[in-house]
Amino acid sequence: MSLRLGDTAPDFEQDSSEGKIRFYDWLGDSWGILFSHPADFTPVCTTELGLTAKLKDEFAKRDVKALALSVDPVESHKDWIKDINETQGCAVNFPIIADHDGKVANLYDMIHPNADSTLTVRSLFIIDPNKKVRLIITYPASTGRNFNEVLRVIDSLQLTDEHKVATPGNWERGEDVVIVPSLQDEDEIKQRFPKGYKAVKSYLRMTPDPKANWSGD
Repeated sequence: MSLRLGDTAPDFEQDSSEGKIRFYDWLGDSWGILFSHPADFTPVCTTELGLTAKLKDEFAKRDVKALALSVDPVESHKDWIKDINETQGCAVNFPIIADHDGKVANLYDMIHPNADSTLTVRSLFIIDPNKKVRLIITYPASTGRNFNEVLRVIDSLQLTDEHKVATPGNWERGEDVVIVPSLQDEDEIKQRFPKGYKAVKSYLRMTPDPKANWSGD
């Protein structure tokens, strides 16, 4: 059965480039990104892991841990990391799961037989500190992921968890947000959003981003 938004992310124990990982223990109270790759020593994956390593500080600001996966063994991962560091000008600073038996891939429905019966597709899961699945994105093998979009979604999730807002299309941190339709009490609205709001329509009320200091993360 495939995972859906709001489901509890399955726990697992598996080898990795940084030793054995028990997922829940490794994640702790942080947010997590779990993302799969078709295979080691593949060109698109090499660029993706390089990007992830370079975004370490951005992930750290948001209390996010990154965890990659492919079906290749640990020694292959370690050799591949050398190539990633060399070609991408980075230092890989997160574990890569060695899912040699497909245990994690099957738990997270990462193998799509009509695309490839043995290799994992480019799946990405954002998992919150309560171990709930908050985002699922699946890319074809030929298309690399947009990690700026991953950061944008994390910003949105963390903001909307804290405030009664939603973020509009193409939203970036610091831009106006939408007051959720379920919030109707004007006194509460004034308390929550002291900068006021603009009612474009009765169901579309825009207000300044309530998180005042993103740069101070």
